[in-house]
Amino acid sequence: MLKAVLFDMDGVIVDTEPLHRKAYFQMFSDVNIEVDEELYTSFTGQSTINICKRLVNHFNLSESPEMLVNLKRKHFKYLFENDVDLTLIDSVLDLIKNYHANGLKLVVASSASMPNINRIFERFELNQYFMGKFSGADLKQSKPHPEIFIKAAAHTGFNKTDCIVIEDSTNGIAAAHSAGIFCVGFKSLHSTGQVYTKADLVISNFEEISFSKISVLF
Repeated sequence: MLKAVLFDMDGVIVDTEPLHRKAYFQMFSDVNIEVDEELYTSFTGQSTINICKRLVNHFNLSESPEMLVNLKRKHFKYLFENDVDLTLIDSVLDLIKNYHANGLKLVVASSASMPNINRIFERFELNQYFMGKFSGADLKQSKPHPEIFIKAAAHTGFNKTDCIVIEDSTNGIAAAHSAGIFCVGFKSLHSTGQVYTKADLVISNFEEISFSKISVLF
C-alpha cells in the first residue's frame, strides 16, 4: 500500500537547473577551466562538494573543493535572489497537494544543500506539505549511492515497499533502484541526456501519477 513519496527537488519540484548551470559556469570561469557538455551532464544528481572534488582531480586544480563550492554557492545565491525565471515545475504543486490531501507522507531527498532546499521551500511555501527534508550534501555518499533514499524512507516510518521515489536524473534513478524503492522516472524538457532504464515507471506529466492512478500499483 502506498504510504509515502520521496521527491527529488531539482528537475522535479523546481527548475533550478538554469540557475545552477549559470552559477557553475561562472565558477568554472573563476578558476579558468573549460567544462564540456559531456562532463557537465555527468554531474546531474550529485552533490556540489562531490562535483567539485571531481573537478579538482580532473583538472589538477590548486584550489580546494571547498573553495570551489563557496564560489559556486555565492553565484547561485545571487542568481536565486535576482533571477526572475525561477518557477515550480508544471503541475507539481497540484500533485503535492493531491498526495498530501490523500494522507501520503512526503519527504524531499535532494542533492542540493540544505540552505538551497530551505530557500526553495520558503519561496514557494512548500513546508506545510512535507514531513522531512534530506540533503545529500549532509551525507557521506552522494547519488547514485542509495544512502539518501534509505534514510528518507526510514524517516517516514514505513517499509520501503510502501514508498516511491520521483526522480529525473540518471544518478537519482540509480540511487532509488539500489535502495530497492519503486522509482518513477520523470522525463521532462529540463532533464536532457538522462537514462531512465532503471526506473520502474517513466512519465512525462505528473497527471500520470495522481494518487488515484499510482495507488492502484501498490
